[in-house]
Amino acid sequence: MQLFCNPASYEITPTRQPRHGGRYFIFVRLTTACGISGLGEIYNATFGPDVCCAMARDMFARHFEGADPSQLELLFRKVYGAGFTQRPDVSVMGTFSGLEMACWDILGKAADKPVHALLGGRVHDRLRSYSYVYPASGDVYPDPDTPNVYNDASMAAEVALGMVEQGFTALKFDPAGPFAIFDGHQPRREDITRSVAFCREIRAAVGDRADLLFGTHGQFTVSGAQRLARALEPYDPLWCD
Repeated sequence: MQLFCNPASYEITPTRQPRHGGRYFIFVRLTTACGISGLGEIYNATFGPDVCCAMARDMFARHFEGADPSQLELLFRKVYGAGFTQRPDVSVMGTFSGLEMACWDILGKAADKPVHALLGGRVHDRLRSYSYVYPASGDVYPDPDTPNVYNDASMAAEVALGMVEQGFTALKFDPAGPFAIFDGHQPRREDITRSVAFCREIRAAVGDRADLLFGTHGQFTVSGAQRLARALEPYDPLWCD
């Protein structure tokens, strides 16, 4: 008995957002000939949404249309090995990931089971979750020339305490910027001073109720990261990435 039928159509919806941190999100819906639809999200930070949508349409037409959605390993090999290049490509893999998610959604609905049951089953009843320290106003892109949670340690600590009150047991922040598009570099003294202030104020506000997750986006050299880490050590961050 066939539990599902092959993808026959698709919809791709780009959602534009401001600024570089989240310029757009791209959602894809695959629908089978027997009416089962699945949703996925395509990650692509390399090109604009119109180009990304064109890549998704091309990949669907060449590899997914009429294929068996349960043969995801075979579909991956066809996509990854197209042109016999066998090389990592963030645009290709980001596009494939959204179509793959949609296929898993189709398979779960066809089997009337949550997708985790098809991937080996639920292991944990509860998992810790962390949050980035965002502005309490909800405006994730405040004016950088005014005090905000990204440049003011006391404001960040106040927001962090509110998040702990909501139940978060770990908080992420990254005051060591500005970020660069170039190779790793040494942190400036002002970057270290700001980073220490954030860790000190947030640790004082939340105490032992939450772990501190310090982000650097891998922007420093090894010696630069070590230099920064030594300054942050008294506040015991869980990680410094």
